[in-house]
Order: sequence, then structure tokens, then C-alpha cells
Amino acid sequence: MTTYNKVNILTQVEAAYIAGLIDGEGTITLSRKHRNENRQLVISISNTEVNLLNYVKDAVGAGRITRKRTYSEAHTPSKTYQITNRQALDLLKQIAPYLKSYKSDRAALILEHYISLTPRNGRYSQEKHEKREDFIRQFFTLHPN
Repeated sequence: MTTYNKVNILTQVEAAYIAGLIDGEGTITLSRKHRNENRQLVISISNTEVNLLNYVKDAVGAGRITRKRTYSEAHTPSKTYQITNRQALDLLKQIAPYLKSYKSDRAALILEHYISLTPRNGRYSQEKHEKREDFIRQFFTLHPN
């Protein structure tokens, strides 16, 4: 059985603050690492203030901070905090009550269906695969505007 590091238990203030960062500067999405792989849950926050991202990483106790590529010298270099899969799900459970944007609807959908539609071994029956594809389509219809 594969284990993963649990995220820290956040205070209400920490959970609300991180939710605000995600509402304003972050994303809750289902993304592929590679073209032929299944989508996985990703929560990220991009910002030019690395101290802010370090605070989030320390408070959560999991995730990583990476550099974002700049394509113009006029752009300020920035970094991204990212947490994926079960750790992201653990974080989402704690911050969901504080989300205020369309990301609140995405969080609710993930919390309701993600575990039941994502087998740990990655093997899908035809029925489960079809249900997961419906879930993914429904997820991506939830966006601003």
C-alpha cells in the first residue's frame, strides 16, 4: 500500500488565508503530467513573493515551490507553489468552506466524486472510465463567467 505525507491541520485563519490566495492567485484543476496519463488533482498558487509561497508550504507541510519561466524581460520572475493528488485533496477539505469564487464549486465537485472515481492502482473498468470522463467534463464547465 502506497502512503503519502499528510498535510498539516490548519487553523481556521490559515485555512481562510490560503483559500483567499487560491481564490485570487491560484488554481484548482485536473491536469496531466504527460499526454497519455490520467488527469490528477492539482492546486497551485503563483506569485512573485516567494516568502508568501514559503508561508503556504510551511503551513501546509507538503507541496513544492518551482520557478515559472518568463518569456519577456518586462515580466517579473515568479514562482509557483503546487500540491497534487491526495495531499491536494487533504488541503482542499480544509480550505473548501472558505473559497468564494467558482473554485468553491470545483472544490465541492472534487470532494464529492474524486476518490470514488480515482482508483489508487490507476486501473479503470469501462464504466468507471466513462463516469470519470463525465466528471472531468463537468469539472471543466465550472469556470469564471
